[in-house]
Amino acid sequence: MSDRILAGEPRLDEILGGGLLPNAINLIMGLPGSGKTILAQQYLFANATRTAPGLYLTTVSEPLEKVLRYGQTLEFFDATAVGSRVFYEALGPSLAEQSPLSSVLDRIIDLLRERKPGMIVIDSFKALHPYARDAEDFRRFLHDLSGRLSAYPATSLWIGEYTWDDIGSAPEFAVVDAVVALTVERKAEREARVIQVLKLRGSAFRSGKHAYRLSSRGLEVFPRLADPVEESGYDQEVERISSGVSLLDDALGSGLWPGASTLVAGPSGSGKTLIGLHFVFAGARSGQPGLIASFQENPTQLERIVRGFGWSLKDEGVHHMYRSTVDMYIDEWVHDLLEEIERHHIKRVLIDSLGDLRVASLDEVRFKEYIYSLLQRTARSGVSLFMTQEIAELFGVTKLSEYGISHLSDNVVLLQFLRGESRIKRALTVLKTRASAHDPRILEFEISETGIALGTKFEDDQSWD
Repeated sequence: MSDRILAGEPRLDEILGGGLLPNAINLIMGLPGSGKTILAQQYLFANATRTAPGLYLTTVSEPLEKVLRYGQTLEFFDATAVGSRVFYEALGPSLAEQSPLSSVLDRIIDLLRERKPGMIVIDSFKALHPYARDAEDFRRFLHDLSGRLSAYPATSLWIGEYTWDDIGSAPEFAVVDAVVALTVERKAEREARVIQVLKLRGSAFRSGKHAYRLSSRGLEVFPRLADPVEESGYDQEVERISSGVSLLDDALGSGLWPGASTLVAGPSGSGKTLIGLHFVFAGARSGQPGLIASFQENPTQLERIVRGFGWSLKDEGVHHMYRSTVDMYIDEWVHDLLEEIERHHIKRVLIDSLGDLRVASLDEVRFKEYIYSLLQRTARSGVSLFMTQEIAELFGVTKLSEYGISHLSDNVVLLQFLRGESRIKRALTVLKTRASAHDPRILEFEISETGIALGTKFEDDQSWD
């Protein structure tokens, strides 16, 4: 929306319903180190002009020189803009007066007249509290300041080290038009930065917690993937596609429906990744670009694996997205995946594996929401999805998935080891297919230098442990 205040980060504007409202008072809260000052300066440089400059006012939390020194390390910081369309001023001297808050108010009014800013930042606003004689004194200052700023055609950002307890007690939360919270969530040894819009008067916004990272580019936001139920229809292809494994195609009843999701579960070494690789490389040969999203094997390691079966990651139509689960945000990963799908017109995706992806999620409920939303996105786009899931039991599988994902998948395939008289055999069973009949028998398969091949057929009355 053209009348919104943009952050220079489209995904942040997205969760704000298009951006901050103009000429409003906005509060950005968060503990030290959460990125409040970076975000405020990001807004300032993205919106300041010579006719409507930006005005950055420091109080007593950080010296003005420190704000400028660290600000210059950011890519959006334009040194040529300082003094022409971006101005930095210190309110600290006014706080040394006999009536500190009144002096601060007078100084702000003088700067409004002098600079005629289009955006005003006060950092830190919370630091003004101790300078009030009592609660009534601060409320009077807050009333006078908010009244002046509301009547002036400028967007205000109040920055403060507020906690969640302050929301119900600090009077400024009732006065401001928007509240944006920056926090850090921790679980065991993992932590993730989270941005949340708590209030935005006169506008819709995307609720919930959204991940963000701090970098030299500023605040990079990754909105949570949580698609609502979509009841509108969409076109579906009616011709089935091959999984790349004839044994699996036959068991599924002539292959896969385009856009279907398939969960392949089994213990370590049972062939889950290999089936997924067949799926991707067979698609690439038939003109359907594929994407391998892996967490364990980096490109060098995966290239060595696929070369053993006569493939290469350099084959036309094959793409690889490797991410380590160390310090990985699932929100960021999902957005990267969707961008890769769009960029390369991907029609087949292998996620290897769900267990690794779950490690990156701090919350099991959110993990299920992500998988549900991802499956909905790929289905509506006609993108076929393969997911692998490791099972702990080598023999006698009793639980398919500990994350409750199997019921979301269109197809569920179980790989397992079976004990024979003199050796262990690999077996494949289709447990579930949607909109299709399937072969429920246990089918033996073997792994050779060419990949997966049909093994000896089990007799119907043969018993295996």
